[in-house]
Amino acid sequence: MIELGIVVGSTRPRRIGPVVADWLRNEVPPDTFAVTVLDLAEIGLPLLDEPELAATGIYTHEHTRHWSRLVGSVDALVLVTPEYNNGYPAAVKNAIDYLYAEWADKPVAVFGYGYRGAASCREQLATVLRRVHARVVDGVGLRLRDHLVGEPGAAAAVRPDAELLGATRRMLDALAQAVIAGTDAVEDVRPTV
Repeated sequence: MIELGIVVGSTRPRRIGPVVADWLRNEVPPDTFAVTVLDLAEIGLPLLDEPELAATGIYTHEHTRHWSRLVGSVDALVLVTPEYNNGYPAAVKNAIDYLYAEWADKPVAVFGYGYRGAASCREQLATVLRRVHARVVDGVGLRLRDHLVGEPGAAAAVRPDAELLGATRRMLDALAQAVIAGTDAVEDVRPTV
């Protein structure tokens, strides 16, 4: 069984992230993955406050050690994140910057949502994740107008179509293959939806 972490990247009070993460969790094949949802709003990392560089592995604060244990406990991750102003939320970058060795060779996919399927956000995050030596696999871009109904918060719902379902299956397959294959995984993120 592959341990998969789904990270909710938005920390706003009225957000769609938990709805998207929940939909994704329900699409994950239970015979392949055991899923843990990691909500950055609940984890509550402050702005990076470690006195040492993450690359040293010296963590002073318990919130950093806790985040390190969470990331270290899963075999692969999906970052579920909105696109904000043609980029990604500060909370996502902050969470990445807290750690270093924990990302190395970790298969990671970006499940972005927003305008044009959050293409800019996903491309930028792929660059950042490669810098910390994560194994980036093809992610998914959920388009707000096509794939979401309702207002932000609990009233929102994902409205999948064949394209979104296919892209999600391909992403999950790629993550599973990356975990099984180890360091031979493909390192590329291309818009899939």
